[in-house]
Amino acid sequence: MPYASGSRRKFIRNLSLSAAGFYIVPRHVLGKGYISPSDKLNIAAIGTGGKGIVNLTLSYNKGAENIVALCDVDDRQSVTARKNWPTASYYKDYREMLDKEGKRIDAVLVSTPDHMHYVQTIAAMQLGKHVYTEKPLTHDIAEARLLTEAEQKYKVVTQMGNQGSSGDDTRKVETWIQDGVIGDVETVHVWTNRPAWPQGIPTPTGVEPVPPEVAWDLWLGTAPRREYNHVYLPTNWRGWWDYGTGALGDMGCHFIDVPFRALRLGYPTAVECSVGSVYTGFFQEAHYMDSCPPSAKIHIQFPARDKMKAVEMIWYDGGIKPKRPVELLPDEAMAEEDGGIIFEGTKGKLMAGLFGRKPTLLPTRTMNEASLPKAKQPFVPGGSEGHQTQWTNACKKGFGTYTSSAFSLAGPLTETVLMGNLATRSYAYRDPSKQGYGAYTGRKQLLWDGKNMKITNFEPANQFVKREYRKF
Repeated sequence: MPYASGSRRKFIRNLSLSAAGFYIVPRHVLGKGYISPSDKLNIAAIGTGGKGIVNLTLSYNKGAENIVALCDVDDRQSVTARKNWPTASYYKDYREMLDKEGKRIDAVLVSTPDHMHYVQTIAAMQLGKHVYTEKPLTHDIAEARLLTEAEQKYKVVTQMGNQGSSGDDTRKVETWIQDGVIGDVETVHVWTNRPAWPQGIPTPTGVEPVPPEVAWDLWLGTAPRREYNHVYLPTNWRGWWDYGTGALGDMGCHFIDVPFRALRLGYPTAVECSVGSVYTGFFQEAHYMDSCPPSAKIHIQFPARDKMKAVEMIWYDGGIKPKRPVELLPDEAMAEEDGGIIFEGTKGKLMAGLFGRKPTLLPTRTMNEASLPKAKQPFVPGGSEGHQTQWTNACKKGFGTYTSSAFSLAGPLTETVLMGNLATRSYAYRDPSKQGYGAYTGRKQLLWDGKNMKITNFEPANQFVKREYRKF
């Protein structure tokens, strides 16, 4: 049954409480190589399947930390985690878990569908818990701004799950761009081969029985009430606006992270897009409002920053790619199968793959001639595979310890990513007072006031800055 309302009130009341302190036994007292139980983090996980089991395994770090509590609304997704950590308490409702386990939990992993990231993360932060939240950090732009501010307010260690931000190549690209290896960058192209799940499809109809292992109302959480359908679980929710953020939300925090850091980007000033639609008959196209489009091309404008010029970022997904650079030979690969990044500068071009992998100057032969600066930011032990361990180590040292994707950076990055989705959803906006092709009034460049989180020239677009939560 759902979490009792009395316990829910208790949970809300307890949000003001901090985690209890603990006594640390010095490691040298216990012997060389021994890790005192009090030197280990007590970690809880909300979401244990898919990426959740990956985050649990890497954070556990072969027993360097303790996994003390698990939470999942779908028992089918928790089988492996419950087998691996049989002594961990198990819950279906994250609020009940935080209420009952709050005093012994030090840190929380959030690996749930996008629409639940904010409420689960902020609940843990308000209890003084360190948090690791999967990408994208939030479902909405306003939520990302709130979590950015919450990091400073609650003084906890944070990390978003874009593991490429801990990779060596991200640090190399950042240094090369900022040291002017290819001059002033004015345009950057970013693309992905996603979605790898259905998008641009009609909403399922009919009523299906809810599997006994699934707490459907808890899975829906903040999203509008909808009848259960198997098409949403376990991963295809990514293609539905109520729960996911599409190909851009899924992969943008991986790909866009690299130019976001390298170019020191902040709030964009304008965004526009074109999206793929579904052909339904003679001169007829459908934009299914519940489902993300099958493909999109998005232009995001950024102003000049310090000594850096204004820059345009162009995003492509659903199989769309930028024009092949003339400097690239016909048989040379254009980045990777997953997608890629191309920086266009006044002195040359730089190409990289997912996470900034294999950064390469164009033409590729110039890599043998170039004298490239060494990365300024220290490498993370284990690179992208050390992303979770970097976070757990920082949790032990406390607030203020560096992590690669702390919310102070991950929040603004997520806002930029979600700006593309705001444009995408606005593009398909249909004016109810008009008919035909001209009814799609959202097909324009949208002007963005980043400080106030507001589109200034098309009011209907602002409904996508922050959604209303369903009570559950």
